[in-house]
This record gives sequence, C-alpha cells and structure tokens, in this order.
Amino acid sequence: MSSPATTSAPSPSTGPAARTATSEPGARHVAQWELRARFALSLAALYGQEVPAYTTLVDVSRAVNEDFVAAHGADAERLGSISRVTAERHGAIRVGSPAEMAQVARLFAGFGMHPVGFYDLRDASASSVPVVSTAFRPTDVDELARNPFRVFTSMLVTDDRRFFDAPTQERLEAFVAARELFSPEALALADRSVVEGGLDSDAAERFLALATASFALSTEPIDRAWYDHLEAISAVAADIGGVPATHINHLTPRVLDIDDLYARMSALGVTMIPEIQGPPRWEGPDVLLRQTSFRALAEPRTFREPDGTTASGELRVRFGEVEQRGIALTAAGRDLYDAMTAEADRRLADAPQGTTRVAVAAEVWREHLPRTETGLALAGLGFFRFRVAEPPAGSSTDVGSGATLATLLESGVLVAEPIVYEDFLPRSAAGIFQSNLTDEGSRDDDQLGTPYDLDRLSEVVGIAIADPTDLYGAQQAASLAEAEAALGHPVDTTPVPLAAAAAAQENAPA
Repeated sequence: MSSPATTSAPSPSTGPAARTATSEPGARHVAQWELRARFALSLAALYGQEVPAYTTLVDVSRAVNEDFVAAHGADAERLGSISRVTAERHGAIRVGSPAEMAQVARLFAGFGMHPVGFYDLRDASASSVPVVSTAFRPTDVDELARNPFRVFTSMLVTDDRRFFDAPTQERLEAFVAARELFSPEALALADRSVVEGGLDSDAAERFLALATASFALSTEPIDRAWYDHLEAISAVAADIGGVPATHINHLTPRVLDIDDLYARMSALGVTMIPEIQGPPRWEGPDVLLRQTSFRALAEPRTFREPDGTTASGELRVRFGEVEQRGIALTAAGRDLYDAMTAEADRRLADAPQGTTRVAVAAEVWREHLPRTETGLALAGLGFFRFRVAEPPAGSSTDVGSGATLATLLESGVLVAEPIVYEDFLPRSAAGIFQSNLTDEGSRDDDQLGTPYDLDRLSEVVGIAIADPTDLYGAQQAASLAEAEAALGHPVDTTPVPLAAAAAAQENAPA
C-alpha cells in the first residue's frame, strides 16, 4: 500500500524535480546542512497549508522574539541568536514498526540528521501512549549552528501486552508491513547524500520533493472500524497504525518567552493546553526545555465504512506546539531536576485546590537550584563552553597554576557560555500528547511491558543512538582543553557544594 501525497505537498512528479537525478558537469553541490534547512522550510510550508493555525503560531512566535530582543538587548541572545531562534523548528512523526524506524533513519541521514537520545513515553504519563522515541538531529556544533532542525520520532511498540492483545498485534503488524512510507528512490537519494555529503542541484530538488511528500496527510480513506478499535486502546496508536501513511504530527517553532507566547495565543482566541510543560518560570536560569501547544483541531478525513461505502468525518490528532530552550544539564543536574520534579508533585498533591503546578515548582526551584549560570557551572549542574577572555591592555591572565574554576570566573579571566539543550523530556512530550487526547485509552498494567532502552532501540534504528549527555560533555571538555592550553595550566573544575556555589556566584558574572 503506497502513501499518496495530498495536493498541498510539493509534487514529486511535476516540475524540475521530476527530471532524472543524475550529476551533471558543473552542477551546484547542495551540502547536507542546506538540504536540511530547505527540508525544514518545505515541511513548514506543507504543514501551514494543512493546519492554518500553525501559521498564526509562527507569526506570534516571531513577534514574541522580536519584542523580547528589543526589551532585553544582547542578553536575549545568550541562548541563541535571534536569527537562529526564529528560524528554528523541530518536527514530530510517528511510525509503526522497526522496519519503518530504520527507513526513517536512512531518510534523515541524507539531511545530516542522526539519532540522539532515548525516550520511553509508555510510563511517562497515566494515558495510553504505547511508543518509544528518539530524535534525529545534527550532532556537530557547526552543523547545529548552520541549521538545528530536529525530528522527534516515535515508534509503536506493538508487542507490549499492556496495550495490545495478540490478535490486535498481529493485525497491526500486518497493516503496517503492507504500507510504504518512503519510496525506494527517496531512500536511494538519501543514501547517496550520505556518501557525497549532499547532492547536486537536480538530485537535491528531487530528494526534497519526495521527502516532503512522504509526510503529507494522506487522502486515502481510513477503515473506520479498525481506527475505532485502535483508538479505544490509544489515540496515539490509532494515529500510527490506523492510517495508511505517516504525517507531520506537529512542527514546533522556538520562542524566547513561552509565557508571553501562551498569553498572546490565548488572547487571539486559540485554545491552549492547560499549562506549560517542563520547568517553571522563575528568576533563575532557564534549563532544559519548556513546551506548550494549542489544542488539536478537527481535520476532515474520509472514512471507509464496514459496508464498503465512504463517508466524511473528522479527526483531532494534530496540534501546534511551541518551545523555549534552556541550558543543558549534566547527569548530576538531571538527577537534581528529577528530584525537584518529584518534590513538586508531592507538594502539589497536598496543596490547596486551585494551586498550580507551575507555582509549586517555582518554589522548589528557588530552594534547590542555583540562581545564576555561574552557580550552575560551579556546582557541576549545567554544561558550558569555557573560553579565556581577552585581557584588558596591560593586564594578565596569569592567576596561578592552582586556579579553580570559581577563581577564574570570578576574576573574569574565564568566561562560561551556556550550551543550549537540543533534546527532549519524556514527561513533557507525554504531557503534550496527553493534553491533546480526547480519551486516555486503556492499558492493563498487570501485564509485563516490552523492555526497551537506548541500546535496544539502536538495534532497531540500525546505528548507535548517541547519548545527549555525552555530546554536551564532549563540547564542554573540548572548550576546557582549549582554555587550559591558552592559560598554560589545568583548571580545577571539581564541582563545589550547592551552598558554596551560591556564595561564589554572588561575586561572579551571571
């Protein structure tokens, strides 16, 4: 079963892109970063046509960012230039089998996007969300700077008995195996792009058209009885295994002030989910990732009835998400984050009715998290790039071979620049999914779940999935090595206790 493109998708069979993708002497080479940037734009155009409210979200996001920069000056761009933040997107798709996940990996590799991180959404919320996920994105710092487009990709775990009985599993796997998400030509062009580091201009146009069309909303009728059966188990499962093709589930712009965005969208009459997911708004440094979305909108679809006739209907499965990115946390920082989240949950359960999670979490953050970036760096909780500052005329950077990180930061000899968190949070992702479901579905927790971790999903994808903490750690280590070479001596970066970090941060640049 093939996955047809809608009329809103760039057609792979018309125009210049339809020409045979062969290299010609003198043809311009389109590097992978440019392919990736053009792919993000192409998907945005497609999604904007399919979900008009997305265009409103992008327009409001742009206005929020412009106003934030105007109000905060250079500090506004500490976690990314306004041009990068405004252009930045992450997409989300869902697939139904290990074979489809492996094909996704091949396709995205053609755009220089590699699997990073493992997320198990099955236990991240009380709702029935039977998927495990990874994200495909650039991993090289320079590639991220050129274009950081990333796609959160979820795979249905069909053999998890908490969700699917044996007959449903068998039919699901047969249904998914019979469809084709990506054409052989698209995958071949992706493989060629990997080998050549990009494609010539004609092949690039063809690849972009085919890849974009692969994620267009299918117009093929949906088997209503089969979809309803899956939806009773999980709306997410129905959106994956009850339709003939995959599609963009959401495409997410990035903003510098998500609270402002939330207020502006609400003022426009757009129904937002009840609360912003992830860390709370507070006076200290933003960490990890905050996300919110507007409610899934009714979209017309064609259904095939049990008697073979077709009828018009609608589904609510796609929504508009927006994100605000903060500082990447170390393993110790993530442990603290998890502990603070659990503490906020405990306090919220005992709080008076009407108390919001955000208000409770902000109190917990103030009690446990350093109030400045310097405090995060000294406590070993956040990832930073370190560089030696340009010394004023007549001064020296020589502060002695035994200098600690605190001494160097306090004296201004060393500058700490935050590393932006490029990845995701399982609980937040599940929270977004859950907030957009009309029904929590069903699950039998007396059954055993299918075990998955980063290594097992790596086997499915066909290549090793990178651990994001390792990537951030490598960036920090490389910058520190350069700084130590410039200083001529090592730097003692032993994390200091939180109390000591709090005291030291008072005298260091924020």
